[in-house]
Amino acid sequence: MADEAATPVAQIKVKKDFQVELLYTVPKAEQGSWVSMCLDDKGRLIASDQYGPLYRITPPALGGSSSETKIEKMDLPIGAAQGMAFVKGAIYLQVNGDEYQGRGLYKVSDSNGDDLFDKVELLRGYTERAGEHGPHYVVPGPDGESIYVIVGNQTPLTEYTKNRVPAVWQEDILLPRIYGRGFMKDALAPRGWVAKVSLDGKEWELITTGFRNEYGAAFNHEGDLFTFDADMEWDMSLPWYRPTRVCQVLSGSEFGWRNGSAKWPVRWEDSVPPVKDIGPGSPTGTQFGYGAKFPAKYQEAFFINDWSYGKMYAVHLRPDGAGYAADFEEFISAQPLPLTDLLINPKDGAMYFAIGGRKTQSALYRVTYAGSESTAPQPMKLEGEVKTLHELRRSLEQFHGKQDPQALATAWPYLGHGDRLIRNAARIAIEHQPVASWKDQALGEKEPRAALTALMGLIRHGAKEDQGAVITALDKIPLEGLDLLGQTTLLRNYTLAFLRLGEPTMEQKKNTIARFAPLFPHKDIGFSQDLCEMLVYLGDGSVVAKAVPLVNSAPTQEEQIGYAKTLRLAKAGWTPALREEFFKWFQRAATYTGGASFGLFIEDIKRDSLASLTEEEKAALKPILEAKPEAKGPTFAAKPLSYVKNWTVADLEKVLNVGLEGGRNFENGRNSFGAIGCYACHRFNFEGGAVGPDLTSVSGKFGPKDLLESIIEPSKEISDQYGSMDFKMKDGSLVVGRIMNLKEDTLMVNINMMDPNANQSLKRGDIASIEPSKTSMMPAGLVNMLSEDDILDLLAYLLSKGDPGHAYFRTK
Repeated sequence: MADEAATPVAQIKVKKDFQVELLYTVPKAEQGSWVSMCLDDKGRLIASDQYGPLYRITPPALGGSSSETKIEKMDLPIGAAQGMAFVKGAIYLQVNGDEYQGRGLYKVSDSNGDDLFDKVELLRGYTERAGEHGPHYVVPGPDGESIYVIVGNQTPLTEYTKNRVPAVWQEDILLPRIYGRGFMKDALAPRGWVAKVSLDGKEWELITTGFRNEYGAAFNHEGDLFTFDADMEWDMSLPWYRPTRVCQVLSGSEFGWRNGSAKWPVRWEDSVPPVKDIGPGSPTGTQFGYGAKFPAKYQEAFFINDWSYGKMYAVHLRPDGAGYAADFEEFISAQPLPLTDLLINPKDGAMYFAIGGRKTQSALYRVTYAGSESTAPQPMKLEGEVKTLHELRRSLEQFHGKQDPQALATAWPYLGHGDRLIRNAARIAIEHQPVASWKDQALGEKEPRAALTALMGLIRHGAKEDQGAVITALDKIPLEGLDLLGQTTLLRNYTLAFLRLGEPTMEQKKNTIARFAPLFPHKDIGFSQDLCEMLVYLGDGSVVAKAVPLVNSAPTQEEQIGYAKTLRLAKAGWTPALREEFFKWFQRAATYTGGASFGLFIEDIKRDSLASLTEEEKAALKPILEAKPEAKGPTFAAKPLSYVKNWTVADLEKVLNVGLEGGRNFENGRNSFGAIGCYACHRFNFEGGAVGPDLTSVSGKFGPKDLLESIIEPSKEISDQYGSMDFKMKDGSLVVGRIMNLKEDTLMVNINMMDPNANQSLKRGDIASIEPSKTSMMPAGLVNMLSEDDILDLLAYLLSKGDPGHAYFRTK
């Protein structure tokens, strides 16, 4: 039933030797737009319209005609499911809307064995505001006796009978946040959660909190659960922006989503890090490739759908310490291709995926492998040290959510372990034990790394009367000998202690300033931002003079905005000259670009900064405050740049090998990366935009010459993941860009990768054709403002960095 309204197979890119079939185009007026699917025990698919009924689909045999696809509307008073699972003959589904009996977890069963579902039970209703950030996937538990429900941040936590997450959640931010547009302004922690539910719906065990809007999830062979969490695209190009990311759903853990500018960065050890940042997108369905007649690499892959950009990624997980690391590649893509859900049918070894959502055109496709590579299963196995670490983590997780007399003796030796996930699991085990049984041990712990973890737990559960003893214990932990993450955790512990146990005394302020002021500014940007916040909070008189120059000279707008956000609340240390320098920055910031909330966040910073001025100061600053920003693009160079040369690869190729050997200036490389605008589009080591490829791990993919070519000749080889499209309109005009969003028959196309907000709406009926563009959205000639040494420093800087995670993710 191929239809012109469905994305044609010819326009869909798929990995070599894989084939895509269009099995069914959903008649929108009659059957809506399908957003979730599950598989029954006979190999039939069950799909749900986003706003309507369920449908049962019997696909044709492999090699059969798509016209043989059988569609049956299920005669049930239920639907509008954003997640479904078939377990022990019943369908469990999550309704995210006001349809039927409202938002909640439902069970649908066949009461008389006639192969027709006829009984609908509401197992648990959810209280929430209207919106799409609510009940999503249902995942069968590995034990066969439970399901796991995946719920986004618009749904408050439901009642539970068991809880693995220590129930001491707070916002835990040192300085007041800013909100921008104020979306979900009143939503406080805990949000974005996962719970294990018994099949009768009576037992609910909270597993994890702190996601934004995680949608799909799946278990791997080891029984570890993974999900794909959403970004807040309105926050692009702001320092608190978090890309879409694959996360391991770790027992008892917190992933740090907070509203507005208060999102927790991965460097804070009271949360856990993601497995892999993916980039901008809109996460929907996920599934492991288990049971597919695919090469082993893809059987083991974690497939994740991005609805807005029309991409399915194959995420290749590998054991790393007590958790996992990952690489990913584009598996399927097209524009438009609003992917909603996918599943593997072990009956025929094929993958099935659906497109649709938000009343867009929906369709069902099948993916099969036609190559010569073996499709024999080769399951990933844990071996050696990683097996030992995974087993250790799981043994510690057995103490989560319960009091056990063996917990302290078992977990305490691992509070200082070199693996972050082991430390996290050990701390949570101890936090579930009576505080009185371990408080003195935490205060007296001598080993610095173990003391940091133990005191973090005590601060989270302690009382006001513990404040003095906790600060004294923190003061005894020497900064010397602690690595970056250790120093960051020490500072975080002071933050938590002042927030939870009581504001610092004058003597504590003095001592804490003396400890940390000499470290600011720090070469690590994240730690430097934390230091700045603490010093402003404590009223340090020297921090303003150090930080204001950074607001104007930092090579990324994220770093500049981070310092400005903190300085807006600084009271001490201002001089007329520093005030002038600081407020001039707002003229530059007016030329910066970002997501839909970007300008409002800048206004929030300026508003709070003005509130601290006297009337006399306002009068003195009037010319600066009323000056209009120059109508030009943003500049981040610490010194003015001018044209040097129209560089070619040949000009620099001869000096690459020798020129990159030793002694390159990484700081100048970072400054050059910012000066020519690279951070506007590209993310690197937790900084920068997300419209272009993340370059953090570029050293593992490119050699010096390949990297140079991609910079100087960006259109020579265009990444499928970030390539643009030519939209040829029926009126003869041409629009070049990438689809960012969809709704019904409208495509939202970004036409300037340096500005996430530069979007143009196109009606599908007005488009004559959509073809891949032969011109990169990345402009040529960016390095023409740099000297040879600047370019070599830039290349060396990019090639020096590996995966960003290892300082913060696994090691101590």
